[in-house]
Amino acid sequence: MDNTSKIRLSIAPVDEKHLDSLHKASLEILAHTGLNVHSAPVREMLANAGTIVKDDLRVYIPAALVENALASAPSKIEIYNRKASVAMTLEGENSYFGTGSDLEYSIDSNNLQRRESILEDVKQATQICEKLSNIDFVMSYALPNDIPAPGCEIEQFKVMLENTVKPIIMTEYSGKGTLEHIHKMACQSCGGEANFRQAPNYILYGQFISPLQHDAGALDRLMFCAGNAIPIVYVPTIMMGVTGPVTLAGAIALANAECLAGLVMHQLKAPGAPFIYGGCISPLDMKTTVYSYGAPEWRLADVVLSQLSLRYKLPVFGTAGATDSKVIDAQAGAEWAYSLLACALAGTNLIHDVGYMESGLSGSLEALVICNDIIGMVKRIISGFEINEETLALDIINRVDPAGHFTGEEHTLNNFKKAVWYPSIMERNNFEMWQKSGGKDILVRAGDTVRELLTKQ
Repeated sequence: MDNTSKIRLSIAPVDEKHLDSLHKASLEILAHTGLNVHSAPVREMLANAGTIVKDDLRVYIPAALVENALASAPSKIEIYNRKASVAMTLEGENSYFGTGSDLEYSIDSNNLQRRESILEDVKQATQICEKLSNIDFVMSYALPNDIPAPGCEIEQFKVMLENTVKPIIMTEYSGKGTLEHIHKMACQSCGGEANFRQAPNYILYGQFISPLQHDAGALDRLMFCAGNAIPIVYVPTIMMGVTGPVTLAGAIALANAECLAGLVMHQLKAPGAPFIYGGCISPLDMKTTVYSYGAPEWRLADVVLSQLSLRYKLPVFGTAGATDSKVIDAQAGAEWAYSLLACALAGTNLIHDVGYMESGLSGSLEALVICNDIIGMVKRIISGFEINEETLALDIINRVDPAGHFTGEEHTLNNFKKAVWYPSIMERNNFEMWQKSGGKDILVRAGDTVRELLTKQ
């Protein structure tokens, strides 16, 4: 008889009454404050569905429309790789990790100097991520300054398609024509539009303007994705104290309202189309005027949004593995590690911006390699462990004498590889062995790994 049970670590749920307070506050914002919808066809669609439209722009959304949208949106979204296999199942507390997009600067691996990003950085980051076992999806990483801006996304997408089979999360900012081109490429890569609808291999990231401004470009993306069954991340970016209240409760209530408004419009266009919830909420540091990527408030917001997503039965998008540090140092390691662990323990489905530095302005291939090991530890922690006759090992404990050892036991040989996590880059040698192997710090070891991965076929 199998009496196996499993322990999985997670963050204790937010009290239901507090989630209810946030939800009701968001509904009040939508019904009484309203939002500006910068698209006449979308406003008409909303008016026909029962919203109030005033001054040719402001839309007020009743709670009933929100509840209808929550009921029609799918709770589970499967994302495929380009081998036509399910790579990510976005539901519940499943967590997947990937890079961010469009970094203006890159830390050059040849000299560790900051410079403007180029298309080659997109290519190299994609190649690295393809070979890193704990990176589950890929975003563009860099914004290539050597490619003309209108339609630059097409070149980014092409390079990613050529260098990874992992799922892609794509940005688009040049207009609907560019998005149509990207979608055509994605469909061609999987054998046609019908195949894509059955097995989507990319997600669109569709940001809009906070507070409560759904601009025309964002709405074009939202409607295009709904009509073509493209999974879309449609989330606000709240700068606490600037584009939202400085208090976390107010900022989360506002972000939640904005995301729910997007869901309503999306589901009115195509009920049942795949929608991914979430938000980016962090303070503007009043001393430096920097939007902080390492702030604990962002992690708190991600935890609460993940809890709301479970309540709503929606897949959720979050942020971790990012730092405000400009170099790979103790600050970077601390902010990468605690943010990744917090997000994963909260059950965030898509965790992006891995390897981000300088508050979202620059990135480093070495950072990706280091974060890959951190994610490995995080995945080990959230995977928990099984309790059964084999793992309790009472017969082995009984057989080994007091003051004996378990090294030579068959149970140890059979289980040590799966029971214990082993790093790929973090150092566990004793001092003498570490010194004998070159005495390299983690940045040097990461650089060696980057060069090895880029030359490995």
